[in-house]
Amino acid sequence: MQNNKLRMAIRATAAVTVLGLASQAQAISFTAGDYDASVYGYARLNASYDIDNNQALSTRSGSYSGLASDSGSDGHFGADAFQSRLGVKTVSPQGVAVTVEGDFRGSGGGSLRLRHAFGEYNGVLMGQTWSNFSSFVGNTATLDFDSLPGLAGYQARTVQARYTSGPLSISLEDPQNSILTATTVGGNATTASVDTKDSMPAFTARIEDSNDGLSYSAAILAHQVGYDEGDAGDDDSAFGFATFVAAKMMLTDMITLQGTLSYSDGANSFLYRSGEDFGAASAYVDGSGDVETIAGYGGSIGAGFDLGGGRSINIGYGMVEVDWDDAEDDAAAAGFAGAVDGQSETNSAVMANYKWTPVKNVMMGVEYQFLKRENVDGSDGDASRLLFAAQYNF
Repeated sequence: MQNNKLRMAIRATAAVTVLGLASQAQAISFTAGDYDASVYGYARLNASYDIDNNQALSTRSGSYSGLASDSGSDGHFGADAFQSRLGVKTVSPQGVAVTVEGDFRGSGGGSLRLRHAFGEYNGVLMGQTWSNFSSFVGNTATLDFDSLPGLAGYQARTVQARYTSGPLSISLEDPQNSILTATTVGGNATTASVDTKDSMPAFTARIEDSNDGLSYSAAILAHQVGYDEGDAGDDDSAFGFATFVAAKMMLTDMITLQGTLSYSDGANSFLYRSGEDFGAASAYVDGSGDVETIAGYGGSIGAGFDLGGGRSINIGYGMVEVDWDDAEDDAAAAGFAGAVDGQSETNSAVMANYKWTPVKNVMMGVEYQFLKRENVDGSDGDASRLLFAAQYNF
């Protein structure tokens, strides 16, 4: 019985995360000729009050960019409906499924943004959807659209070709190459992106299953990080990899415990919410023009409490840390001594929320967040935030 309940909880959590639904929504289904079709989505209000610096992105999510300076004014309120979403899914008589979905977070908020556009048949998926190097099994439910740092994998959508058989999925995906080198701005050495070169796709493999009260996922990723400055410049490349594990356990009918662990070396683009916000540099170019990979790690832990009557409480903590030591040591020879100092070394967050579903397909909630960032040079900053959300699903 407990295992069945866990399976149902995990499936509901996956649906909530993939569709962004706070309560299980019933899509509007109909038949068009021989095709089965459904339309789904929601309208959502997000509001935030930043007690400290104004750290709000679109959808009122919390940002780490500039947090360590602590130079902003206190007390900022804002609200938007950019997270609102619309999706369409069709299934042909031959079993070919096609999904197209968008929201309004594009171009800073208010413009239509493509989230999903993919087809599936006999375990083969092609198009844009969640990276196979992601899992929602260990995620704690948050009102913040971007959620905690340190979650499992990329936690974003990308173009890919994927094959799934049972609990195993493998994919070839659009690479996320990120390399730093030296430049000079206003007479001061700093870091800048080089002309990256992608010669092959990223490869991922993931296993995800549940058994005896435990749901789990684990994955690996490998990709090339390289650059090429053309006939007059240098070029080099290296391989980076990343891995994660995630798990969720139903301790009782009312309490779940979940968590994630991630590690990367040369693949920090896939280390969730590292760097300025969503991905630190995966490598840097040293004084000899060689690509040197940068390592990082992260994790999250959380608990959910079902209070009954459509009410729940969720608490969570997440953290990521990037190892800049080698880059610091090589900075002088590479021409950017001191420029690494302002890079984010550690991002962390603590959150707690209360969610209420007064009627089916309607969710309201409040959340407290505490964000903290520490740079390589030891400068740090933090911010406390309050969030409110109201969501109406169909």
